[in-house]
Amino acid sequence: MFTGLIEAVCTVESIRQIAGAMRLTINLAALAGGSKVGDSIAINGVCLTIAELNRTLAGFDVSGETLTKSTLGKLKPKSFVNAERAVMAGGGRFGGHFVQGHIDGTAAIKAINKQGQFANMEFAAGDELLGQMVVKGSVAVDGISLTIADINKSGFSIAIIPKTLEQTTLAKAKIGDTVNIETDIIVKAVKKQLDNLLPREQKLTVEKLKELGF
Repeated sequence: MFTGLIEAVCTVESIRQIAGAMRLTINLAALAGGSKVGDSIAINGVCLTIAELNRTLAGFDVSGETLTKSTLGKLKPKSFVNAERAVMAGGGRFGGHFVQGHIDGTAAIKAINKQGQFANMEFAAGDELLGQMVVKGSVAVDGISLTIADINKSGFSIAIIPKTLEQTTLAKAKIGDTVNIETDIIVKAVKKQLDNLLPREQKLTVEKLKELGF
């Protein structure tokens, strides 16, 4: 389990393709000191397990399924990635939101509007992802816990504060970039229950959720 509060932006050291899978080596820098083989770390929002640790270099085995569902297959040596270690049991206040590290899909950045030190980003996303989102709800974008500002038929937007831009890869994001998306587990759980309650031919919509008191 993660919070979506990025601990560090790390650098991809090397990538090795292995029969439909991949060995990803990342320089964890300062994060390596508190990590060990077997630990879970979210890399751009994807939960991965440290398979090998040599000083600051951590090796991760990435399955073909993960490569299909996420953007990790597009990484190259020297790419920057967001990194967050798993939450420690009983450790302090819980910021961000509950992030599992299980990617639901990807979205493309279609607009970046800078407003001083702030930024508003718009993302193009498919119906399956948008159906699991609500305005003012949480979403993890490349592992970053963010709040959805608006949703339309073709995508969603988020407002990003200066601190988030400063401490994550979104500072270098460009229009056309593809990002990993994990929707809020609570919204997914509610949607599944409502899908089971509603008639099969009746599509779940935002209007229907409002009628039901959500």
